[in-house]
Amino acid sequence: MPLSNAALEYFDHNVLRLPAEKRKQYHAQVDNLVSELKKGITEQSQLKVAKVVKAGSFAKFTILRKIDDYPTDIDVVFYITGADFDSKSYEELCNKIYELLIEIYPTKKVEDFEIGRRAATVTFVGSGLTVDVVPVLQLPNAPDHGWQFDIQTGLKNLTCAPCHIKFIKDRKDKDKHFRTLVRLAKRWKHHHDVPGLKSFHIELILAYLVDTRGPAETIEKRFRDFLLYLAQSKLGERIDFPENDGKVKKVFSDPVVIIDPVSPENNVASRITPEEKDTIAEYALEAWEAANFASVENSEAVWQEIFGIRFKTKEKE
Repeated sequence: MPLSNAALEYFDHNVLRLPAEKRKQYHAQVDNLVSELKKGITEQSQLKVAKVVKAGSFAKFTILRKIDDYPTDIDVVFYITGADFDSKSYEELCNKIYELLIEIYPTKKVEDFEIGRRAATVTFVGSGLTVDVVPVLQLPNAPDHGWQFDIQTGLKNLTCAPCHIKFIKDRKDKDKHFRTLVRLAKRWKHHHDVPGLKSFHIELILAYLVDTRGPAETIEKRFRDFLLYLAQSKLGERIDFPENDGKVKKVFSDPVVIIDPVSPENNVASRITPEEKDTIAEYALEAWEAANFASVENSEAVWQEIFGIRFKTKEKE
């Protein structure tokens, strides 16, 4: 017997979704970081912080609470003015943010700080929170938009944090189960450590299914449809969105092409390798077969193989 929406919502609300009190704690922790970092950037450089946007899955309400060893991460986008629009300036900005984070938290271990390809990161061991500070070089005529650079390659892409948040809200308005489905899919991906598949990819693939197939008939069926789509398509078709209608369609030769709904020049799946592409399809097929069996047999044990031993649809008696 298939799981009811109520059963899967119970699992989502009680195991996956970030509780309100934890969200409040994270807000306070991030607000303190933002305040200190803005002060440091202003006082120690000629740059100006035009605005700060809490972004990513935290702002989209698709974030997972901390389960197992996977960290809870929040993206904080700093819109910066006064820097040159080039990769060297961007790299210097990331380094400056990294140095300022170390100054702000002098008692933290050096391994709690990191510079990534587009962000500087600090991890708070006590709360289990990881914050990615993402600098964006703000466009003067479009204040929600700005340039990001890949420090390793020097390539740039246009981004818009508020636009990404609105994109997810629009899909949630189309399908009230959308965020639950995203969290279920993320949990499957985390539990099985599916290579190459990122949380943002999952959000966009599920958004594509909403756009092309309409709202979910049931949560369970759409989750199985998501797995089957990965298994059958092997992510071999280009995924694009109505937000890019009327814009120039750039041609990509990457193995997987998922177009950023904010910037049609950006393939957000460009780093997925051919080997990862095939492995994602294999993992999805295995999970789809298990989910179908679990649905027919009403087997909690098989659902736990998909989502982990914390899967539950009601309190134990």
